[in-house]
Amino acid sequence: MTKTELFIKLAQPDANGVSRWVSAREFVGEYADLKLGNGASWPRKESTLAKRYIIEFDKSITPGNGIDRIRLNGFNDGDYSQHIRADIKRAIKARRCVVLGTSNPEVDHKNGMKNEDRVMRNEDQRLEDFQPLSKAANDAKRQYCKECMRTGIRYDAKKLGYPMSYYKGVAEHHNEPNACEGCYWYDPIEFKKHLIEKNK
Repeated sequence: MTKTELFIKLAQPDANGVSRWVSAREFVGEYADLKLGNGASWPRKESTLAKRYIIEFDKSITPGNGIDRIRLNGFNDGDYSQHIRADIKRAIKARRCVVLGTSNPEVDHKNGMKNEDRVMRNEDQRLEDFQPLSKAANDAKRQYCKECMRTGIRYDAKKLGYPMSYYKGVAEHHNEPNACEGCYWYDPIEFKKHLIEKNK
């Protein structure tokens, strides 16, 4: 588990990306790797965590300039597209929306939880980590993803009239990095391929 994943597990942000204040004194035992020292890079502004969440620090409790508490205060919607490599963005925008077939799509992270460190690092991104979605489809997906993260229950494709719910996995998840895989919104094209296979 990465330090980003470890802190998210400890902080337990809600569907809006807001967590409780987490005291630095909690960085013990299972969470000892989060201990803040001179070399603590995981909460810095260029970190994976900061790309996904707005991070706030409280230095008012103890003397000096040390960080006493940290909390997440919402998603860093400072446009996730800024964290997508330019070549990938160009390639995806040249395609049509995988749901509606319309042109001029938005570039969507397939993983709506955005909890895979590799995908959030530009140099490690792959074309297949993203897909073209129209604004309407992307807005809908965003709402379903928020609900999924809030409830721990994945979107059921039967609500759209499909005969199966997921092509991989079950309804419940625990925010694992691969929890989105198998959901209709993770990859509508892959979902439909599995539908065809199922009906053969």
